[in-house]
Formats: sequence, structure tokens, C-alpha cells
Amino acid sequence: MGTYNGRRPKFLFTHFLVLLIIMMFVLTVILTFTLLTTDHCKCHSSELLAAKQFNRIQPSRHAALYKLAVLVPFRDRFEELLIFAPYIHKFLNNQNVDHTIFILNQIDGYRFNRASLINVGYLHTKDNYDYIAMHDVDLLPLNTNLSYAYPKQQPFHIAAPHLHPRYHYEKFVGGILLVNRDHFGLVNGMSNKYWGWGLEDDEFFVRLRDANLNVTRPENIMTGTHNTFKHIHDRHHRKRDTIKCYNQREVTRRRDRQTGLHNVNYTIHSIKEMTIDSAPLTVLNIELICDHKLTPWCDCTDPKANGKHKDQLKKNSL
Repeated sequence: MGTYNGRRPKFLFTHFLVLLIIMMFVLTVILTFTLLTTDHCKCHSSELLAAKQFNRIQPSRHAALYKLAVLVPFRDRFEELLIFAPYIHKFLNNQNVDHTIFILNQIDGYRFNRASLINVGYLHTKDNYDYIAMHDVDLLPLNTNLSYAYPKQQPFHIAAPHLHPRYHYEKFVGGILLVNRDHFGLVNGMSNKYWGWGLEDDEFFVRLRDANLNVTRPENIMTGTHNTFKHIHDRHHRKRDTIKCYNQREVTRRRDRQTGLHNVNYTIHSIKEMTIDSAPLTVLNIELICDHKLTPWCDCTDPKANGKHKDQLKKNSL
């Protein structure tokens, strides 16, 4: 017969006490960790989400809200493009402007048509970009206070007459003009009647005025006509196509209510991506199609051009 000495109950009690202490320690650790990682802000969940999103966006430097399509009408100006592309890309990056440079390369045999090329560029980019810069390839901004920001209220003429190195009349809107997507569509873009050099900007100024869009210009710029821009066009090496044939002179001095975005006739033969000194470019190879009944002056070498203008052509080709 066994004997009872009272040791077993004490043994069991000791084990129970040890287990209890261990469990309390573990529970304390868990509670402490939970308190340390719990957000004590008495904010609504939507406010917390907004705060987290704000903190996630903060590291980027003034994230750009609008996208700019830099539209550069182009033909046979490669030397100027080599200078222009890296320069304007760096200039816009310094202003944190989200941009893409589009080279609108006219590949057909007709006279150069800057306005139609800009119409094509707008139609190609309008779904993905908020505003356009109608930008000459031979004009570089020197003053860093010239802003390429989104022109929400009115078109913004960067190359203003009081700053441009060559053109100083009040209605001038050429060189560099910023127009938002809606405003350019509102005026039906630019006229397609301007083959050769000049006057398409003056006609566009009238379109803007008729739509109650007042062109705004830079203010408080401390530079002037000699040091705000650099004009890199060599007029001796590459002469302007200023010839006027048929009744071009008469027609192109009037407001065009026939042509614009809705009837610019073209084919984009190819789209090429290229880089010049780290500046990415998108090249649109564009064939413009001329309506000879409407604008026979798209080709002044046509035998039907009158003798006076043929003589002009011959003189300019010497």
C-alpha cells in the first residue's frame, strides 16, 4: 500500500504558476507591440487615406498637372534641330513641364505649310496632351523667367512683340505661342491656305480675337529684344519662300472661314522616335495634300502660274 507525502500537489501548483507567468509575459509583449503600431489619430478613414496619398506624392518635385505637346513645324532644318532639341528639353525640365517634342516633318513636294502642320500635330496629340506650344525651331528662349506653364484662361504668347528679336507689331503671335487644347479646337485651328512663308500667324490672331480670346504676354521681364531670345536662323543660307503666285496675295490677306482642323488633308506616313543629346523626340513624317482648286499656290512652279511670278521664281532660284 502506497503512502501520500503531499509532494505531487505542490509540484503541479509550481508548474501551473510558471505557465501563468509565461502567458502573462507573452500577453504583455503582444499588447505593447499593438499599442506601438496603432495610429492614435482620431481621423476618419478617408482622412487617413488622403494623408497617406499626400505623403506618397510629396517626394516628387511639384508634380506636373498638365502635359505639353511642343509642336515644331519642320523641313530641312537639321542643323537648327540639333541645337533646338536638347536646349528646349532642358529648359522645360528646369520648369518641371511635362512635355513631349513633336517634329512635324513635311515630306511632300509642295511649298512649306506651317499652319497645316500645326493642325496635324494638334489632331495627333489632343487626346493625350492638355496644351500645345506652336514653336519655331530657330527660336530659343534665353530668359529663364519665360514661363511655359499651362495657359488656362487665355493663349499665352511667349515670343511677344516687345521681346522678339525681329517682329514688333502688336498683332504678332508667331515664334512661340501656348494654346490650351479647348481654345485651339474652339477656333477650328489654323487656316490651311498659307503655303510658303508668312501671314498664317496674323490670320490666327484674328481667329482668336473673333472667339473673344485675348492673347496674354510675359510681364516683368527685365531683358529686351536683343537678349530675351536667340534667333538661330541663317537667312543667307536658307532664304524664306516669300513668292506669291496666282491670286495668293489677295486671298491670304482675308480672314479664312473655309479651312481649319475639320478639313486639313494629310497622311502621316511614319512615326519615328529619336534622341538628340538625351532629348527625346517624336518625328511625324507628314504628307500634306493640296486642293489645287482652292489653293493653287501650293506649287508656284506650275506652268499655270502667271509670268510675273514665274520671273520671281527664276530670280530666287539664282
